[in-house]
Amino acid sequence: MFGIAAVDELVSLLRRLPGIGPRSAQRISFELLVRKRELMPLLAAALLRANGEIRHCQRCNNLADADLCAICRSDRRDHGVLCVVESPADVLAIEATGIYNGDYFVLMGHLSPLDGIGPEALHLERFAERIALADLREVILATNPTVEGEATAHFLGGMMRREGVAVSRIARGVPVGGELEYVDRGTLGRALTGRRALED
Repeated sequence: MFGIAAVDELVSLLRRLPGIGPRSAQRISFELLVRKRELMPLLAAALLRANGEIRHCQRCNNLADADLCAICRSDRRDHGVLCVVESPADVLAIEATGIYNGDYFVLMGHLSPLDGIGPEALHLERFAERIALADLREVILATNPTVEGEATAHFLGGMMRREGVAVSRIARGVPVGGELEYVDRGTLGRALTGRRALED
């Protein structure tokens, strides 16, 4: 540590954020203290404001500044289709495609028994409430294609089938613009098993 309590505390707090290791935390701290000092009160104010104003949407569990987020309030969305994702970042990624126009439910995580994350951590009581809100034609499970994401999709799929709701899983495979020789075996294998008929 640097030896100055305020600096050490700043570094220590930054290290608790995902993707920021010891060196990155030091670099960010020194950048703020030496070159970007004017940002510090602005960051502090933004953090306090976000802490006071941001909550979970009562319907989809996404981050919101009101009881319902903008997506859930919109009358332009198809409320008969629900896409289940792990995080708010996943909502942004899907929205950026411009293809999907349904609703979301954000789990805020995934099942990970080794880390002590079970079904109770995924806000499933709010999910059950969301399922009961309207007649859903389809629930799309868009959890990440990781071991934890697959386990979460499997668990939720069973839950939805018991409710009599049609369930689908996002397709996985070769990325657009990708070359087969550079695609890993697992992804290529999924692309082959998940192939579909060629359309005219």
